[in-house]
Amino acid sequence: MKSSNFSSLATKSGLKVPAKYAHLVLPFLLSIFMTCVVSLISTLRGVGFSYRLLELWPSAWGLSWLVAFPTLLLVLPLVKKLTALLVKS
Repeated sequence: MKSSNFSSLATKSGLKVPAKYAHLVLPFLLSIFMTCVVSLISTLRGVGFSYRLLELWPSAWGLSWLVAFPTLLLVLPLVKKLTALLVKS
C-alpha cells in the first residue's frame, strides 16, 4: 500500500493520533519495527529455518518489544541531544 493511500485511509477512518502524542508514537513504531527485525535474526541464528522459528519468534519479539519500548522512551531525549551535538544546524 502506498503511503499516500495509507494516509488518506487513516484520515478517513479517524485513525490519526493527535499531534501531542507524537513523542510516544515515534518510539512505539520504531520499537515495533526494530524488535521485529532483531528478534527474527536472533531466532533464525538460534534455530535456523525450521518449524520452530514460527513457534519461538513471536515470544522473542514480544519480550524484546516489552524491553525496547520503555528503553526508547528513556533514551530518546539523550539521543536527540547527542545528535544535536554531532550534526551541524
